[in-house]
Amino acid sequence: MIQQRSGRRWQSTEAHPAGGHLPSIATSTFLKPTPDVALRTPGLRYADQTGSDPTKEMVGRETRKMNMYQAVRDAIALSKDDTAVVFGEDVAFGGVFRCTMGLAEEFGRERVFNTPLTEQGIAGFGIGLASMGHTAIAEIQFADYIFPAFDQIVNEAAKFRFRSHGNFNVGKLTIRCPSMAVGHGGHYHSQSPEGFFMGAHGIKIVIPRSPIQAKGLLLSSIRDPNPVIFMEPKVLYRSSVEQVPMDDYEIELGKAETLTRGNDLTIVSWGTPVYHCETAMKMLSHPPPSLAPNVPASVRGAKIELIDLRTIMPWDVQTVAESVNRTGRLIVVHEAGRTGGVGAEIGAEIQKRCFLKLNAPVRLVTGWDTPVPMQYEKFYMPDPIRILDAVIETLNY
Repeated sequence: MIQQRSGRRWQSTEAHPAGGHLPSIATSTFLKPTPDVALRTPGLRYADQTGSDPTKEMVGRETRKMNMYQAVRDAIALSKDDTAVVFGEDVAFGGVFRCTMGLAEEFGRERVFNTPLTEQGIAGFGIGLASMGHTAIAEIQFADYIFPAFDQIVNEAAKFRFRSHGNFNVGKLTIRCPSMAVGHGGHYHSQSPEGFFMGAHGIKIVIPRSPIQAKGLLLSSIRDPNPVIFMEPKVLYRSSVEQVPMDDYEIELGKAETLTRGNDLTIVSWGTPVYHCETAMKMLSHPPPSLAPNVPASVRGAKIELIDLRTIMPWDVQTVAESVNRTGRLIVVHEAGRTGGVGAEIGAEIQKRCFLKLNAPVRLVTGWDTPVPMQYEKFYMPDPIRILDAVIETLNY
């Protein structure tokens, strides 16, 4: 009898896929799995583009399957600038995350080289190079280590053009740094410090979430007339894989990307949390049995607009405000702590611009106001369950 019962149970139990039933970064619908889809990515501007017809611009172009660190390397190698210099701790060896693999052999040790362990020195050296006309691409090994360079970035790089009345600039300076949580980095390797630089007027802050973005936004950053801090979510280096155009192209800085269209709620995020938002949206429309009792049937059909901000400074106020004026609700999701975070700035501005259209208070889903913990790091991050809870509460307000 026991054997019969266990046999029936075995036959009736569905084998769970290795990655689960919900979308993960690797299976995200936001990644471009085929060349045709990749070449049609909105906002791509090819360096050799001659017209405005995207169909004609696709003809003859090729793509290659890349993860994010390969796309970053491709962007640096495609800079096509004899004055470009790449430097940082362990950069000549390929870097901790392999983003500069082979560049020293390709471009020479005079242009790709290691520096001493001094973030203040790396930033100061980059400022000096850029002020003399070189294209300086500096790497801070982890975004958490950028704080010793804070004075050089905030007081020198950001104000260089201003204090010289426009006579001098360091617009050819790009500072790359792996950012955000990796799952086990703790308080010195998993921070999201982008919010600290929002008040440093004169620099731009860029955070890509995919290989296509990483290449296009990095090339735009390198060529932008302003100094740029380029923060790559380190957990996405290998987990996000898509087809990436081989040609030289850029993606406009300061312009957000609308990933899904909706009329009931706007979610704004950037970097890794974008994929947690995607999972939360899937949970809302098709809740797993364990969560179904907590997801009211009345909200499961809600149409959510998800916006990937991409550039944190300056952020795309117009796109977000237009969306919230239609949906009447806003949730901002980011990994950094809540107090003094980017979400607070976005919430304040949207509250001012869209006050009469809001049907619920602006909601923030963020990291906690503590140092990033080692043992419970995954509980620190805004996971899909917390995002789902905020969505339900906001829709039912």
